Amino acid sequence: MTVPLSVLDLAPIDRGRSVGESVAGSVALAQAAEAHGYRRVWYAEHHNMPSIASSATSVLIAHVAARTSSIRLGAGGVMLPNHSPLVVAEQFGTLASIHPGRIDLGLGRAPGSDQTTMRALRRDPAAADTFPRDVQELQGYLSGRSLVPGVQAVPGAGTDVPLYVLGSSLFGAHLAAALGLPYAFASHFAPQALTTAVATYRREFQPSEQLDAPYVLAGVNVLAGEDAGEVAEHLAAVRRLRAVAIFGRGRPMTDAEADLLLEAGAGAQVDAMLTHTAAGTPEQVREQLEDFAALADADELVTAHAAPTTAARVRSVELTAQAVSAVPA
Repeated sequence: MTVPLSVLDLAPIDRGRSVGESVAGSVALAQAAEAHGYRRVWYAEHHNMPSIASSATSVLIAHVAARTSSIRLGAGGVMLPNHSPLVVAEQFGTLASIHPGRIDLGLGRAPGSDQTTMRALRRDPAAADTFPRDVQELQGYLSGRSLVPGVQAVPGAGTDVPLYVLGSSLFGAHLAAALGLPYAFASHFAPQALTTAVATYRREFQPSEQLDAPYVLAGVNVLAGEDAGEVAEHLAAVRRLRAVAIFGRGRPMTDAEADLLLEAGAGAQVDAMLTHTAAGTPEQVREQLEDFAALADADELVTAHAAPTTAARVRSVELTAQAVSAVPA
C-alpha cells in the first residue's frame, strides 16, 4: 500500500482518567505516529463534550509539537465560524514560526458543538454563510497579502501555513475545488456523500499557488490488535461510547445502560457512522484500508484510532504502520 497514513486524534478523555492524562496520551500517540512514519497528526475542535479534550486546538498542537521533532501537526479542524480569521492566523502563524514546516490548518464550518454551546461561544448562527469569504481572508493574512486594508497578522504574515478544507458534503468539495485547496472528507463519522464529494472535487479542481493538482484526504476508523477477540471488545466499547455521546444527554452511563441505548435504536445510527472502519488483526486492517483507499479515491488516509485506552490506541497506530508500510513524510 503506497497511500500515506496520518492520524486524527480526538484527545479522548478515557473513563476514570483526567484531562491531564488524556493530553499525555495524545503526546504518546503523536510520538508513536512520528516513530512509525505517519505523515501528520490532526486535532479537531469540539466544545462541551465530556469525553473530548481538544477544544483549545492550537494550545494542544503547541504542547505536542514541543514534544515531537518532525511529524506535521495541525487542526482537523478549526471550526472557522467560531473565530475571527485574524485570530486564527495569529495563532497558527505563531505555531508555524516556532515549528517551521510542521503546521497544518484544516478548516470546517460546523460549530463543533450543540446549539446552546454555540450561543455560549458567542457565535452568530449565520456565521457559516460567510465561511468561503472567511477562508480567503485567513489565506490573505497567512500569505502576507491581507484582504483587509491596514491589517496584518503578526505573527502569521508570510508563514503560508497550508490550508485544508474539511467537509462531509458537496459544499466543502465545491469550495476546496474553487480555491485550489486540499480536501479532507470526514468519512470516519459521516460516510454518506464520500464518493460523490470526492468525484465532484476532482472534477472541478482549479490549480492554485498552494496546490497544482487535487489532493484528497479521507478519514477512516481503525482498530488494529494482535488478538481478534480483544479487537471485538474494543469495537463494542466504541459503539457504546458513540451511543452515549450522541444520545446520552450529557450524563455518564454504565455499559449496561449504553447497551440498552444501542438496542433501542441508537445502534443503527452508530453503525452507519462507523461504516468505514478497519478492524481486526494487522493483516485484516491492511486489506480493509487498501479497499477503502480505492473506494475513496484518496491520496492520503487519516486514521482515527478509536480503541478505549491510550495503550490500545498507541498499539493500533504501531500495528497499522507495520502492516501497511506507511510512507514517511
